[in-house]
Amino acid sequence: MAPTPTREDKFSFGLWTIGYNGADPFGGPTRAPLDVVHGVEKLAELGAYGLTFHDDDLFAFMTTDAERQKQIDRLKQALADTGLIVPMVTTNLFSAPVFKDGGFTSNDRVVRRFAMRKAMRQLELGVELGAKTFVMWGGREGAEYDSAKDIRQALERYREAVNVFAQYVTDKGYDIRFAIEPKPNEPRGDILLPTVGHAMAFISTLEKPELFGVNPEVGHEQMAGLNFASGIAQALYQGKLFHIDLNGQRGIKYDQDLAFGHGDLHNAFALVDLLENGGPSGGQAYDGPRHFDYKPSRTEDENGVWDSAAANMRTYLLLKERAAAFRADPEVKEALEAARVAELSVPTLGEGETYDDLLADRSSYEDFDHEQYFNGKGFGFVRLQQLATEHLLGAR
Repeated sequence: MAPTPTREDKFSFGLWTIGYNGADPFGGPTRAPLDVVHGVEKLAELGAYGLTFHDDDLFAFMTTDAERQKQIDRLKQALADTGLIVPMVTTNLFSAPVFKDGGFTSNDRVVRRFAMRKAMRQLELGVELGAKTFVMWGGREGAEYDSAKDIRQALERYREAVNVFAQYVTDKGYDIRFAIEPKPNEPRGDILLPTVGHAMAFISTLEKPELFGVNPEVGHEQMAGLNFASGIAQALYQGKLFHIDLNGQRGIKYDQDLAFGHGDLHNAFALVDLLENGGPSGGQAYDGPRHFDYKPSRTEDENGVWDSAAANMRTYLLLKERAAAFRADPEVKEALEAARVAELSVPTLGEGETYDDLLADRSSYEDFDHEQYFNGKGFGFVRLQQLATEHLLGAR
Protein backbone atom coordinates (compact mmCIF):
# COMPACT_ATOMS: atom_id res chain seq x y z
CA MET A 1 0.00 0.00 0.00
CA ALA A 2 1.63 3.23 -1.15
CA PRO A 3 1.83 6.09 1.35
CA THR A 4 -0.48 9.03 0.91
CA PRO A 5 1.20 11.93 -0.96
CA THR A 6 2.16 14.91 1.16
CA ARG A 7 3.59 18.36 0.43
CA GLU A 8 7.01 17.04 1.48
CA ASP A 9 7.02 14.77 -1.59
CA LYS A 10 7.18 17.89 -3.79
CA PHE A 11 4.72 16.64 -6.40
CA SER A 12 3.65 19.30 -8.89
CA PHE A 13 1.45 19.32 -11.98
CA GLY A 14 1.19 21.52 -15.02
CA LEU A 15 -2.10 23.32 -15.47
CA TRP A 16 -1.95 22.16 -19.09
CA THR A 17 -1.88 18.53 -17.90
CA ILE A 18 -4.94 18.39 -15.67
CA GLY A 19 -6.55 20.95 -18.00
CA TYR A 20 -6.01 18.88 -21.16
CA ASN A 21 -9.39 18.62 -22.85
CA GLY A 22 -8.69 15.47 -24.85
CA ALA A 23 -8.30 17.11 -28.27
CA ASP A 24 -5.76 15.62 -30.66
CA PRO A 25 -4.97 16.04 -34.37
CA PHE A 26 -7.75 13.59 -35.25
CA GLY A 27 -10.54 14.65 -32.91
CA GLY A 28 -11.87 17.53 -30.88
CA PRO A 29 -12.23 17.90 -27.11
CA THR A 30 -13.81 15.16 -25.01
CA ARG A 31 -13.87 17.16 -21.77
CA ALA A 32 -15.06 20.62 -20.76
CA PRO A 33 -12.52 23.32 -19.90
CA LEU A 34 -11.12 23.06 -16.37
CA ASP A 35 -11.37 26.09 -14.12
CA VAL A 36 -8.01 26.93 -12.57
CA VAL A 37 -9.40 27.42 -9.05
CA HIS A 38 -11.12 24.04 -9.18
CA GLY A 39 -7.88 22.50 -10.44
CA VAL A 40 -5.83 23.97 -7.60
CA GLU A 41 -8.37 22.79 -5.02
CA LYS A 42 -8.41 19.23 -6.38
CA LEU A 43 -4.61 19.00 -6.52
CA ALA A 44 -4.42 20.17 -2.92
CA GLU A 45 -6.91 17.47 -1.91
CA LEU A 46 -4.79 14.83 -3.63
CA GLY A 47 -1.60 15.87 -1.82
CA ALA A 48 0.26 17.85 -4.47
CA TYR A 49 2.37 20.81 -3.41
CA GLY A 50 2.69 22.81 -6.61
CA LEU A 51 1.05 24.03 -9.81
CA THR A 52 2.94 25.15 -12.92
CA PHE A 53 1.60 26.85 -16.03
CA HIS A 54 2.26 28.45 -19.38
CA ASP A 55 1.01 32.00 -19.68
CA ASP A 56 -1.68 30.91 -22.16
CA ASP A 57 -2.92 28.19 -19.77
CA LEU A 58 -4.00 30.82 -17.26
CA PHE A 59 -5.37 33.45 -19.62
CA ALA A 60 -6.10 33.50 -23.33
CA PHE A 61 -3.38 34.47 -25.80
CA MET A 62 -3.25 38.28 -26.17
CA THR A 63 -6.16 38.79 -23.78
CA THR A 64 -6.82 42.21 -22.30
CA ASP A 65 -4.76 43.35 -19.34
CA ALA A 66 -7.92 43.43 -17.23
CA GLU A 67 -8.82 39.81 -18.00
CA ARG A 68 -5.23 38.73 -17.52
CA GLN A 69 -5.11 40.33 -14.08
CA LYS A 70 -8.48 38.82 -13.16
CA GLN A 71 -7.16 35.31 -13.78
CA ILE A 72 -3.90 36.04 -11.95
CA ASP A 73 -5.85 37.29 -8.93
CA ARG A 74 -8.06 34.19 -8.95
CA LEU A 75 -4.98 31.97 -9.03
CA LYS A 76 -3.31 33.89 -6.21
CA GLN A 77 -6.39 33.52 -4.03
CA ALA A 78 -6.64 29.80 -4.75
CA LEU A 79 -2.97 29.36 -3.87
CA ALA A 80 -3.43 31.28 -0.65
CA ASP A 81 -6.51 29.23 0.26
CA THR A 82 -4.85 25.86 -0.37
CA GLY A 83 -1.17 26.45 0.38
CA LEU A 84 -0.05 25.28 -3.05
CA ILE A 85 2.94 27.06 -4.55
CA VAL A 86 4.14 27.84 -8.08
CA PRO A 87 7.64 26.34 -8.29
CA MET A 88 7.99 26.80 -12.07
CA VAL A 89 6.46 28.74 -14.95
CA THR A 90 6.94 28.57 -18.68
CA THR A 91 5.71 30.34 -21.78
CA ASN A 92 3.76 29.16 -24.81
CA LEU A 93 5.67 29.97 -28.00
CA PHE A 94 4.16 27.16 -30.04
CA SER A 95 0.35 27.33 -30.22
CA ALA A 96 -0.48 30.67 -31.84
CA PRO A 97 -0.13 31.02 -35.65
CA VAL A 98 2.51 33.71 -35.22
CA PHE A 99 4.88 31.02 -33.90
CA LYS A 100 4.44 28.60 -36.80
CA ASP A 101 8.17 28.92 -37.59
CA GLY A 102 9.25 29.20 -33.99
CA GLY A 103 9.69 31.97 -31.46
CA PHE A 104 13.33 32.73 -30.63
CA THR A 105 14.51 31.17 -33.91
CA SER A 106 11.83 32.20 -36.40
CA ASN A 107 13.23 33.35 -39.73
CA ASP A 108 11.05 36.44 -39.23
CA ARG A 109 12.89 38.96 -37.03
CA VAL A 110 9.74 40.74 -35.78
CA VAL A 111 8.37 37.41 -34.54
CA ARG A 112 11.59 36.80 -32.61
CA ARG A 113 11.25 40.16 -30.89
CA PHE A 114 7.59 39.45 -30.05
CA ALA A 115 8.55 36.04 -28.63
CA MET A 116 11.19 37.59 -26.38
CA ARG A 117 8.73 40.16 -25.05
CA LYS A 118 6.10 37.48 -24.39
CA ALA A 119 8.62 35.31 -22.55
CA MET A 120 9.84 38.23 -20.45
CA ARG A 121 6.29 39.10 -19.45
CA GLN A 122 5.76 35.55 -18.19
CA LEU A 123 9.14 35.65 -16.49
CA GLU A 124 8.00 38.69 -14.52
CA LEU A 125 4.79 36.91 -13.51
CA GLY A 126 6.76 33.86 -12.43
CA VAL A 127 8.97 35.96 -10.18
CA GLU A 128 5.88 37.66 -8.76
CA LEU A 129 4.40 34.26 -7.86
CA GLY A 130 7.62 32.96 -6.33
CA ALA A 131 8.69 30.56 -9.09
CA LYS A 132 12.34 29.50 -8.94
CA THR A 133 12.57 27.98 -12.42
CA PHE A 134 11.61 29.21 -15.88
CA VAL A 135 11.32 26.30 -18.33
CA MET A 136 11.82 26.78 -22.05
CA TRP A 137 10.46 24.13 -24.41
CA GLY A 138 11.16 25.10 -28.00
CA GLY A 139 8.45 23.02 -29.63
CA ARG A 140 8.42 25.11 -32.82
CA GLU A 141 12.13 25.93 -32.80
CA GLY A 142 13.07 23.70 -35.72
CA ALA A 143 12.19 22.82 -39.30
CA GLU A 144 10.86 20.17 -41.65
CA TYR A 145 13.18 21.00 -44.57
CA ASP A 146 16.96 21.23 -44.43
CA SER A 147 17.08 24.20 -46.78
CA ALA A 148 14.52 26.17 -44.75
CA LYS A 149 16.65 26.94 -41.72
CA ASP A 150 20.26 27.98 -41.19
CA ILE A 151 20.82 25.89 -38.07
CA ARG A 152 23.97 27.72 -37.01
CA GLN A 153 22.20 31.07 -37.15
CA ALA A 154 19.11 29.63 -35.46
CA LEU A 155 21.28 28.52 -32.55
CA GLU A 156 22.88 31.95 -32.47
CA ARG A 157 19.48 33.61 -32.25
CA TYR A 158 18.42 31.17 -29.52
CA ARG A 159 21.63 32.02 -27.68
CA GLU A 160 21.01 35.75 -28.14
CA ALA A 161 17.53 35.50 -26.61
CA VAL A 162 18.45 33.49 -23.54
CA ASN A 163 21.56 35.59 -22.90
CA VAL A 164 19.26 38.62 -22.74
CA PHE A 165 17.01 36.85 -20.22
CA ALA A 166 20.00 35.91 -18.05
CA GLN A 167 21.26 39.47 -18.02
CA TYR A 168 17.76 40.76 -17.28
CA VAL A 169 17.25 38.59 -14.17
CA THR A 170 20.79 39.37 -13.01
CA ASP A 171 20.25 43.12 -13.32
CA LYS A 172 16.89 42.84 -11.56
CA GLY A 173 18.28 40.62 -8.80
CA TYR A 174 15.65 37.94 -9.41
CA ASP A 175 16.06 34.54 -7.76
CA ILE A 176 15.14 32.38 -10.74
CA ARG A 177 16.99 30.04 -13.10
CA PHE A 178 16.29 28.71 -16.59
CA ALA A 179 15.79 25.11 -17.66
CA ILE A 180 15.86 24.05 -21.31
CA GLU A 181 13.51 21.20 -22.18
CA PRO A 182 14.78 19.00 -25.02
CA LYS A 183 12.63 17.08 -27.50
CA PRO A 184 13.70 15.48 -30.80
CA ASN A 185 10.58 16.04 -32.89
CA GLU A 186 6.83 16.80 -32.81
CA PRO A 187 5.35 19.19 -33.62
CA ARG A 188 8.31 20.14 -35.85
CA GLY A 189 9.93 17.48 -37.98
CA ASP A 190 13.23 18.23 -36.23
CA ILE A 191 13.51 20.37 -33.11
CA LEU A 192 16.63 22.27 -32.05
CA LEU A 193 18.37 20.97 -28.90
CA PRO A 194 16.72 17.54 -29.29
CA THR A 195 18.31 15.72 -26.32
CA VAL A 196 19.77 16.38 -22.88
CA GLY A 197 23.27 16.19 -24.36
CA HIS A 198 22.51 18.77 -27.06
CA ALA A 199 21.01 21.13 -24.48
CA MET A 200 23.95 20.89 -22.10
CA ALA A 201 26.42 21.45 -24.91
CA PHE A 202 24.45 24.57 -25.91
CA ILE A 203 24.43 25.81 -22.30
CA SER A 204 28.23 25.72 -22.23
CA THR A 205 28.26 28.45 -24.94
CA LEU A 206 26.11 30.92 -22.98
CA GLU A 207 27.34 34.06 -21.26
CA LYS A 208 25.96 33.01 -17.86
CA PRO A 209 25.86 29.19 -18.04
CA GLU A 210 25.44 28.94 -14.28
CA LEU A 211 21.87 30.22 -14.69
CA PHE A 212 20.93 27.48 -17.14
CA GLY A 213 20.18 23.81 -16.71
CA VAL A 214 17.87 21.24 -18.23
CA ASN A 215 14.30 20.08 -17.74
CA PRO A 216 14.32 16.58 -19.24
CA GLU A 217 11.07 14.74 -19.90
CA VAL A 218 10.73 10.96 -19.83
CA GLY A 219 8.86 10.68 -23.13
CA HIS A 220 11.01 13.18 -24.98
CA GLU A 221 14.25 11.29 -24.37
CA GLN A 222 12.62 7.91 -24.98
CA MET A 223 11.18 9.17 -28.27
CA ALA A 224 14.82 9.42 -29.38
CA GLY A 225 15.49 5.87 -28.21
CA LEU A 226 17.56 7.06 -25.25
CA ASN A 227 17.77 5.80 -21.67
CA PHE A 228 16.09 8.47 -19.55
CA ALA A 229 17.68 7.44 -16.25
CA SER A 230 21.13 7.62 -17.85
CA GLY A 231 20.42 11.11 -19.17
CA ILE A 232 19.29 12.23 -15.73
CA ALA A 233 22.44 10.78 -14.19
CA GLN A 234 24.55 12.85 -16.57
CA ALA A 235 22.54 15.99 -15.81
CA LEU A 236 23.03 15.40 -12.08
CA TYR A 237 26.73 14.70 -12.63
CA GLN A 238 27.12 18.08 -14.34
CA GLY A 239 24.93 19.92 -11.83
CA LYS A 240 22.39 20.80 -14.50
CA LEU A 241 19.18 19.04 -13.42
CA PHE A 242 17.19 22.17 -12.59
CA HIS A 243 13.74 20.58 -13.09
CA ILE A 244 12.27 17.31 -14.35
CA ASP A 245 9.10 16.23 -16.19
CA LEU A 246 7.76 12.79 -15.32
CA ASN A 247 5.39 10.80 -17.52
CA GLY A 248 5.20 7.51 -19.40
CA GLN A 249 6.17 6.51 -22.93
CA ARG A 250 6.05 3.20 -24.78
CA GLY A 251 8.82 3.16 -27.30
CA ILE A 252 9.84 5.36 -30.21
CA LYS A 253 6.60 6.89 -31.45
CA TYR A 254 4.59 10.06 -30.96
CA ASP A 255 4.75 11.82 -27.59
CA GLN A 256 2.23 9.77 -25.59
CA ASP A 257 2.37 11.68 -22.28
CA LEU A 258 1.09 8.66 -20.34
CA ALA A 259 0.93 8.69 -16.57
CA PHE A 260 4.29 8.13 -14.89
CA GLY A 261 5.32 4.47 -14.96
CA HIS A 262 2.75 3.56 -17.62
CA GLY A 263 5.52 2.74 -20.06
CA ASP A 264 9.02 1.49 -19.34
CA LEU A 265 8.53 0.49 -15.72
CA HIS A 266 12.07 -0.84 -15.27
CA ASN A 267 13.51 2.50 -16.32
CA ALA A 268 11.03 4.34 -14.09
CA PHE A 269 12.27 2.21 -11.17
CA ALA A 270 15.89 3.07 -11.98
CA LEU A 271 14.95 6.73 -12.31
CA VAL A 272 13.20 6.97 -8.93
CA ASP A 273 16.11 5.15 -7.28
CA LEU A 274 18.49 7.68 -8.84
CA LEU A 275 16.42 10.74 -7.91
CA GLU A 276 15.89 9.61 -4.34
CA ASN A 277 19.18 7.88 -3.56
CA GLY A 278 21.76 9.23 -5.99
CA GLY A 279 22.84 5.98 -7.65
CA PRO A 280 24.35 2.65 -6.49
CA SER A 281 27.46 4.34 -5.10
CA GLY A 282 25.56 7.28 -3.61
CA GLY A 283 26.31 10.69 -5.06
CA GLN A 284 24.13 13.63 -5.94
CA ALA A 285 20.39 13.01 -5.56
CA TYR A 286 17.65 15.42 -6.67
CA ASP A 287 15.84 17.78 -4.30
CA GLY A 288 13.62 19.69 -6.72
CA PRO A 289 9.97 19.26 -7.69
CA ARG A 290 8.75 15.89 -8.94
CA HIS A 291 6.77 17.43 -11.77
CA PHE A 292 4.22 15.47 -13.78
CA ASP A 293 3.85 16.51 -17.42
CA TYR A 294 1.34 14.03 -18.74
CA LYS A 295 -2.05 14.08 -20.46
CA PRO A 296 -5.10 12.37 -18.99
CA SER A 297 -6.34 10.12 -21.76
CA ARG A 298 -9.08 11.55 -23.97
CA THR A 299 -11.11 8.47 -23.04
CA GLU A 300 -11.59 9.83 -19.50
CA ASP A 301 -14.17 12.12 -17.93
CA GLU A 302 -13.21 14.51 -15.14
CA ASN A 303 -13.15 11.70 -12.58
CA GLY A 304 -10.54 10.04 -14.77
CA VAL A 305 -8.47 13.22 -14.76
CA TRP A 306 -8.13 13.09 -10.99
CA ASP A 307 -7.64 9.31 -11.01
CA SER A 308 -4.73 9.80 -13.40
CA ALA A 309 -3.24 12.64 -11.33
CA ALA A 310 -3.36 10.39 -8.27
CA ALA A 311 -1.87 7.52 -10.29
CA ASN A 312 1.25 9.55 -11.07
CA MET A 313 1.94 10.22 -7.41
CA ARG A 314 1.00 6.72 -6.27
CA THR A 315 3.31 5.08 -8.80
CA TYR A 316 6.20 7.33 -7.81
CA LEU A 317 5.74 6.53 -4.12
CA LEU A 318 5.43 2.79 -4.80
CA LEU A 319 8.65 2.86 -6.79
CA LYS A 320 10.30 4.86 -4.03
CA GLU A 321 9.34 2.10 -1.57
CA ARG A 322 10.62 -0.60 -3.92
CA ALA A 323 13.91 1.25 -4.44
CA ALA A 324 14.44 1.51 -0.68
CA ALA A 325 13.82 -2.22 -0.27
CA PHE A 326 16.19 -2.97 -3.16
CA ARG A 327 18.91 -0.91 -1.53
CA ALA A 328 18.46 -2.61 1.84
CA ASP A 329 18.45 -6.20 0.53
CA PRO A 330 21.66 -8.06 1.59
CA GLU A 331 21.52 -10.20 -1.56
CA VAL A 332 21.41 -7.06 -3.69
CA LYS A 333 24.41 -5.68 -1.82
CA GLU A 334 26.28 -8.91 -2.48
CA ALA A 335 25.29 -8.87 -6.15
CA LEU A 336 26.43 -5.26 -6.50
CA GLU A 337 29.77 -6.20 -5.00
CA ALA A 338 30.10 -9.23 -7.32
CA ALA A 339 29.30 -6.97 -10.28
CA ARG A 340 32.03 -4.58 -9.13
CA VAL A 341 29.66 -1.63 -9.40
CA ALA A 342 31.43 0.26 -6.61
CA GLU A 343 34.83 -0.39 -8.18
CA LEU A 344 33.92 2.05 -10.94
CA SER A 345 34.32 4.84 -8.37
CA VAL A 346 37.97 3.90 -7.83
CA PRO A 347 40.31 6.01 -10.03
CA THR A 348 41.95 3.97 -12.78
CA LEU A 349 45.30 5.59 -12.05
CA GLY A 350 46.58 5.36 -8.48
CA GLU A 351 47.18 8.43 -6.35
CA GLY A 352 50.14 10.30 -7.79
CA GLU A 353 50.45 7.85 -10.70
CA THR A 354 51.38 9.38 -14.07
CA TYR A 355 51.10 8.08 -17.60
CA ASP A 356 54.81 7.22 -17.39
CA ASP A 357 54.01 4.98 -14.43
CA LEU A 358 51.15 3.38 -16.35
CA LEU A 359 53.37 2.73 -19.36
CA ALA A 360 56.01 1.18 -17.10
CA ASP A 361 53.53 -1.15 -15.39
CA ARG A 362 53.89 -4.45 -17.25
CA SER A 363 50.95 -5.96 -15.33
CA SER A 364 48.59 -3.47 -17.01
CA TYR A 365 49.41 -4.70 -20.52
CA GLU A 366 52.38 -6.93 -21.32
CA ASP A 367 51.73 -9.43 -18.50
CA PHE A 368 47.97 -8.92 -18.32
CA ASP A 369 46.02 -12.15 -18.80
CA HIS A 370 43.15 -11.03 -21.00
CA GLU A 371 42.22 -14.63 -21.86
CA GLN A 372 40.80 -15.15 -18.37
CA TYR A 373 37.77 -13.16 -19.52
CA PHE A 374 36.84 -15.81 -22.10
CA ASN A 375 34.33 -18.16 -20.43
CA GLY A 376 35.13 -16.61 -17.07
CA LYS A 377 35.01 -13.51 -14.90
CA GLY A 378 31.34 -12.75 -15.59
CA PHE A 379 29.87 -9.66 -14.02
CA GLY A 380 26.49 -11.02 -12.95
CA PHE A 381 24.47 -8.16 -14.39
CA VAL A 382 21.54 -10.41 -15.29
CA ARG A 383 21.28 -11.63 -11.72
CA LEU A 384 21.39 -8.05 -10.50
CA GLN A 385 18.63 -7.02 -12.89
CA GLN A 386 16.52 -9.99 -11.84
CA LEU A 387 16.80 -8.89 -8.23
CA ALA A 388 15.66 -5.43 -9.30
CA THR A 389 12.75 -7.00 -11.18
CA GLU A 390 11.70 -9.07 -8.18
CA HIS A 391 11.76 -6.02 -5.94
CA LEU A 392 9.83 -4.07 -8.58
CA LEU A 393 7.17 -6.81 -8.63
CA GLY A 394 7.00 -6.98 -4.84
CA ALA A 395 8.29 -10.57 -4.82
CA ARG A 396 11.06 -9.89 -2.30
